[in-house]
Amino acid sequence: MKRSYSTDLTNAEWECLKLYVPPPNKRGRPKIHSTREILNAIFYVLKSGCAWRLLPRDFPPWESVYYWFRRWRIDGTFERLNAALRVRLRVRLRRNPQPSAGVVDSQSAKTSGAGGEQRGYDGGKKVRGRKRQLLVDTEGLVLKAKVHSANLPDQDGIKLLLRTTRERLPRLSQLWVDAGYQGRGKKWVEQELGLSVEVVHRTPKPTSEKIARIWAEEWAKEGREID
Repeated sequence: MKRSYSTDLTNAEWECLKLYVPPPNKRGRPKIHSTREILNAIFYVLKSGCAWRLLPRDFPPWESVYYWFRRWRIDGTFERLNAALRVRLRVRLRRNPQPSAGVVDSQSAKTSGAGGEQRGYDGGKKVRGRKRQLLVDTEGLVLKAKVHSANLPDQDGIKLLLRTTRERLPRLSQLWVDAGYQGRGKKWVEQELGLSVEVVHRTPKPTSEKIARIWAEEWAKEGREID
C-alpha cells in the first residue's frame, strides 16, 4: 500500500489543478504514472528540499519526476498554475483579479557550482550564488519571479523581472521598492513602463539602552549636560 504524505494533493486540489496541466500526448508510449502522482512527487521535493535522487520509493522514479518538472517549467505550466490560483484567491478575497499595485524585492541565496553559469558574488550581502527577484501583489501573492546571477545589481535585475509585465498585468500602475532599486532602476521603470515607483526606506533601529548609557558616560566626561 502506497504511503500518503502531507504534501499530496487532495481530491479538491487536484480537481482545481488538472485543468491547467497539459494532457498526456496521445501519440507514442502511454504514460505509466499519472499526472497527479508526478505533481505529488514534485511538491514533496519542493517542500522537503530533498535531492531528486532521494525521492522516496512511494513516488514514481525520480528520473520521470524530474523530466516532467523540467518540461513544465520550460513550457510555462507552473506559471499558468500560479496565475490561475492567484486569480481564484483574489476573487475569494473580493479583490479585482488583476492587481493594480505590487511590491518588488530580491534575495541572494548560496548555491553550488552545478546547474548553470548564472552564479556570482553579491558584495552587499556577502553571498556567492544566485539572486531571485520577486514581484508580489499587496496580498503577498507572486506575480512574477526571475532568477539571475547574484552579482547583477538590483537596478539591472528589475529590468529582467518587469520587461514583460505590461502585457501580463495591464492594471499594474504602482510599485513599492527598497533603496536598492533607486537610481537607474527606478528611472527605467517610470520611463519605459509608465509605472509610479515609491522607494521605501528602512526605519532606523532604536538606540539600545546599553549604547545610550555609554554615550551618556562619555558626554559626562566631556562636561556636557545630559537631560
